[in-house]
Amino acid sequence: MKRWLLQNWFLIGLATAVLLAWLFPEPGATGGVLHSQLLTRWGVMLIFFFQGLTLSLTVLRSGVMQWQLHLFVQLFVFGLIPLLALTLITLGRALLPEALRLGFLLLAVLPTTIATNVAYTALTRGNVAGAVFNSTLSNLAGIFITPLWIGLWLRAGGVTLPMGKLFLDISLMLLAPLLAGQVCRPFVQRSVDRHKAKLSIASSLIILFIVHAAFCNSWKNNIWAVHGNSTILLAAGGAVLLFSCATALAYSGARLLRFEPGNARAALFCAPQKTLAAGAPLAKLIFASHPDLSLILLPIMLYHPLQLLAGGLMVHRINHPSPKK
Repeated sequence: MKRWLLQNWFLIGLATAVLLAWLFPEPGATGGVLHSQLLTRWGVMLIFFFQGLTLSLTVLRSGVMQWQLHLFVQLFVFGLIPLLALTLITLGRALLPEALRLGFLLLAVLPTTIATNVAYTALTRGNVAGAVFNSTLSNLAGIFITPLWIGLWLRAGGVTLPMGKLFLDISLMLLAPLLAGQVCRPFVQRSVDRHKAKLSIASSLIILFIVHAAFCNSWKNNIWAVHGNSTILLAAGGAVLLFSCATALAYSGARLLRFEPGNARAALFCAPQKTLAAGAPLAKLIFASHPDLSLILLPIMLYHPLQLLAGGLMVHRINHPSPKK
């Protein structure tokens, strides 16, 4: 039990953050004693500063030449999955509340994860350098591509997103801390590499606080009294459907392009995954004034544990294939 708790502490933390927000919404809401509106901004900057500190250019250089893998993963992450989500949103438009439609769009246009898909690729003896390169590239590109996608969607619905101000905020709160981390890295590289796990835990705790603050505001404003349990079921069903389709297409695409096994495994784990680590900060910036922020975050919060579970099962299946009859 102890081992299971240690392995799944972040998922337990997500559930705890939501439960505490339900029980005690006032402290974490805007204007509460925790000053969440200020702490979340500083937290977002810390997350990207830590990413800059831990980003290894040496590993990136070793994976840069795998251009077919990179093109496949980046087009999948920022092109194919958004198109899948738009199809899902269109088909379920009558059932999905407006904030949940935004949530699925946000989920679809987020970058891939960094730690998880690299770990799964390594466990299956895949192309680790290619996985690191694609994870890093998509997270850097996502700082700008994600808001652009959402801005286009909102503009099609008659809502204009202040892109100039948004990109200024993104540059100051995301890009500047990441570059600052890279500048500092040569001076503290040994210490950072030694304590990389602790920095990852610190980033995860910040994400939990951002989620907690969003749900505090939602319960304070009685959002869930309006939407109810049916919305959660819709979000869960949509997340399962989107992930299943994305994984099946990633597997089929890698086979169709005849990737060698190492690249195929990197593509399988990089292409369908989406990052909560960047998703929560980006949602906080893009939808800062939206009253239904917790509902917008719901799809990625459900997608995150799903991809962890499915990834673990795929690692087991790859490493222990069924005997051929």
